[in-house]
Amino acid sequence: MAPHCDTLDGPVVTACKKALDAMNVNYVLPFVPKNAEEKLNRYFKKTLKARKLGEDAAEVADLWFFENAVRLHREGEGASYTGLKPAGLDWGPVVHRAEKDIEKEDPEDTINFLKSVLEKETRKKFDTAISLKNYDLNDVDAARKYTEAMLHFVLSSHHTYKYIISSKKH
Repeated sequence: MAPHCDTLDGPVVTACKKALDAMNVNYVLPFVPKNAEEKLNRYFKKTLKARKLGEDAAEVADLWFFENAVRLHREGEGASYTGLKPAGLDWGPVVHRAEKDIEKEDPEDTINFLKSVLEKETRKKFDTAISLKNYDLNDVDAARKYTEAMLHFVLSSHHTYKYIISSKKH
């Protein structure tokens, strides 16, 4: 998955904002592993205290809370934390489509989009391999081009399949 969880408009920071507005950390706790709950609770309480010290303190405290929540989330994924990214980054055509499908509780738009992309890209790789298949046996460069294209088709198909059936979380 694109690491949109570390953006200022991603789901973790959005949950942080809801938690701060409602003064209820439970909005963001699902984004961190169970072993990080205590830390996040401490950060949340400190942030709430700091917010009472004025607008500037609240801004700094909120950002600190966002950073820590995202860091704990990324650690739970086994990924490194590289800082918060700005809002509005383009994660391509799938992330927002999938998020909208979750909201409307219907995956059809995402499924149809992925099917069309998978078919188009698989056919492109296949067609490239087939176009290179009938090479002159004495033309080793042509044989290499075919072999590379053939393996690209076969292995990308295999890796796509393995990823689709994988039970790994994001």
